Amino acid sequence: MKSKHDNLDVRHWEKRPEKGWANFQFNQPYSKGVSQLREKVLNKTNYDPAVLFQWGTMQAMAIIEILKTVEKNLGEDGQKIIFQCLKNVGYDVGKQITKGTKIPEDMTNVEWFSFFATIINRIAYASLETPTIDADDRASFHIDWCPHQDHYKAFDCRVQRYFVQGMIDAAKEYMESQGRTDIWDVLFQTTIPSGSETCLFSLEKGNPDKARKWTEYTKSIEKKAIEISKR
Repeated sequence: MKSKHDNLDVRHWEKRPEKGWANFQFNQPYSKGVSQLREKVLNKTNYDPAVLFQWGTMQAMAIIEILKTVEKNLGEDGQKIIFQCLKNVGYDVGKQITKGTKIPEDMTNVEWFSFFATIINRIAYASLETPTIDADDRASFHIDWCPHQDHYKAFDCRVQRYFVQGMIDAAKEYMESQGRTDIWDVLFQTTIPSGSETCLFSLEKGNPDKARKWTEYTKSIEKKAIEISKR
């Protein structure tokens, strides 16, 4: 039975129905390694790409273990170190994606943020995604399949918040360089590890006079994590 993502003529990250998608500019993160993989490995050997999932899952579980161990032994100070490291990596990925690109004059801010999120979701996070642009000040997306969903516990997903914070910072910096000064909030509604069918997120135009909702929720999760580490 076919799913809505089955289209063997294009890669899963290449197509969206919106007209503006064709003019969205972006770079592949870690492009040198991607080119090497496609040209010298996938095209010329019997390498099974599924093992990349197993390798990546090992890296992801290692980060979870590092964070929990640091929180248990070093408390908030250790937590802040890990947060900064992961945020730096997310920021670098965001910078790689946007470097040297321009936003077409007729592309709205909500379109750009939704398209940027698609590159993050489908490429950086290697997920299947169903995105929608809901209004001039709101977009949303369902993560229909995530590589972490079968091995992460619900609370482990907090690690991804640190990467995302860096990506948000990079996106905000880039938008400002393009003369786009809107503030945007990212919120999550449901997650697969918590038992939902999909992970549902929304992007909303924010109030510049209020704290960012993503950041504030991250702080509450960090506090809970420290409490858990003391048990």
